[in-house]
Amino acid sequence: MLFDSHAHYDDERFNEDRDIVLKSVYESGVGYVLNAASDVASIDSTLELSEKYDFVYAAIGIHPHNVEKAETGVLDRIAELSKRPKVVAIGEIGLDYYYDFSPRELQKKWLIMQIGLAKDLKLPIIVHNRDSHQDILDIVKSENAKKTGGVFHMFSGSVEMAEILLDNNFYISVGGVVTFNNAKKIVDVVKAVPPDRLLVETDCPYMTPVPFRGRRNDSTYMINTVRKIAEIKGMEVERIIEITTKNAKDLFNIK
Repeated sequence: MLFDSHAHYDDERFNEDRDIVLKSVYESGVGYVLNAASDVASIDSTLELSEKYDFVYAAIGIHPHNVEKAETGVLDRIAELSKRPKVVAIGEIGLDYYYDFSPRELQKKWLIMQIGLAKDLKLPIIVHNRDSHQDILDIVKSENAKKTGGVFHMFSGSVEMAEILLDNNFYISVGGVVTFNNAKKIVDVVKAVPPDRLLVETDCPYMTPVPFRGRRNDSTYMINTVRKIAEIKGMEVERIIEITTKNAKDLFNIK
């Protein structure tokens, strides 16, 4: 069964039909979904989803967009909530220099704090990185994020960056972008990264793969991403499903 390693089913775009969508997701052959929080409110909604659906797991953390509105006391709450059995990662956390919704120095401060929290909790991290490649690599190294390991979700870096991250105990996650006509960098990354270090994701409701671009994304479309990865790697689709599901279960310690 497929493992969608990064989704946002608590997003308001699913408010009218969330139960219907998640039922169809499971029936389509997606056996695992990791829902990632991004702020204080979505920590609660992510936990609710993980408690309602057996196949949904939770990552909890503060996204770089939202760190300016967060108080450091939330870290204590994350630490407490991480004791729940369905919480399997800290995330999504990271840096975003494309939108700069929060000051860069504050983004870096929160990333460092949340890496430290993950190390204390012995949980992997889910990392968001947009236009911040060098700073995020510097922090991964200086904060010894290798100790937690984790995944760079919806990877947007170069082959060289991916190789550095592989050396630092990270997986590379691939989403619908790999199916886009103008996708070259991520295609090169998929060629270079060993199958046993790849994850697949939707980042739904965003990043819908071809041929469904323009629609709200959900995990039923993820098979199109998997097919593209299989084509790039010259492997069978079922083998990619088997390997990437095992990778995600290993990373998030799901038995």
